[in-house]
Amino acid sequence: MQDIKSQANEPLLMDHPFPKSTSIAEKWKRLCNVVGPDDTLAILINADPDSMGSALALKRLFWRRVKKAEIYHINAIKRADNLALVKFLKIDQQHIRHLRPTKVSKFAIVDSQPHHSEEFSKFQYDIIIDHHPLGSDIKAQFVDIKPQYGANSTIMAEYLRAAKVRPSPRLATALFYGIKTDTDNFVREALVNDVNAFRYLYRFANINIIKKIESSEMTQQTLNSYKEAMERFKLYKDRAFIYMEEVKNPDILVMIADFFMRLAEVSWSIVAGIYAGKLVVIIRNAGFRGDAGKMAQRVFGPLGGSAGGHRTAARAEIPLADVQQECADLKKLGDFLFSILKGKKHRGK
Repeated sequence: MQDIKSQANEPLLMDHPFPKSTSIAEKWKRLCNVVGPDDTLAILINADPDSMGSALALKRLFWRRVKKAEIYHINAIKRADNLALVKFLKIDQQHIRHLRPTKVSKFAIVDSQPHHSEEFSKFQYDIIIDHHPLGSDIKAQFVDIKPQYGANSTIMAEYLRAAKVRPSPRLATALFYGIKTDTDNFVREALVNDVNAFRYLYRFANINIIKKIESSEMTQQTLNSYKEAMERFKLYKDRAFIYMEEVKNPDILVMIADFFMRLAEVSWSIVAGIYAGKLVVIIRNAGFRGDAGKMAQRVFGPLGGSAGGHRTAARAEIPLADVQQECADLKKLGDFLFSILKGKKHRGK
């Protein structure tokens, strides 16, 4: 870990995560020193169950330690199950368009890193806590990034225990569901830390609310999207590929990618679509060989934008202007992407 200090009166910045030998107790002590009672903290997220649970946990950790802590999300929350999560747990958060930076003294980001979105990159962060692969140019007073963890909610549960904070049923339910979704019920890669946090939170979580949230996933619009995906489905060896063209919500690409992983013949699921002027690609891998994150970087990284993730789950987002340098006719984009997957079938393995 390297600390840098640009000016004598400025706080020390970390440009690497903590060494593995650093205890959670020491991290908690360092985290407390980042904020003070006069601070107004903005917690930024790309809202999904894991990030919302993590943000609620950080807000609880700083209860009575800061003047105010508020949660801001950069994305539109449209998935029915995520809307149910917000409704049943009464999660108080606002869209980032309501953020007034001049009213904020400290910024935190959880379950993401600044390079994950242009909206995130606009701010200088004091706190970064994440479980995705470490990006470049990470600088903050406090940086805790654990890419080996299955869920960011696990990290936050460990901080709660270090701070001797017993989670309320609402907070425990949010964190429990965050771990449940990000590990896909422990089908995706996870550590014993995730299992231990899951077991700990189970004692306090409301399982009936979890069941209600999960049963809220399916809507008529979702069914129509699945029908369209089945019509567009292509199989190359053990790889399912679906190009959905323009979508109203990129979350449907995630749901479709997970859905097609249920096919017995499929070890890889790659689903792509256009949203907000970008090509969004979701990758899932269930094989013993291969790495979805490396595949995203190697196959889609050269096209531009951002690409990466974990061994079993990854994502790429590429501006259409960059895509058109390789595929001038976007009407043929689906065929172009399928040819890439066929022609570079060994990349990422």
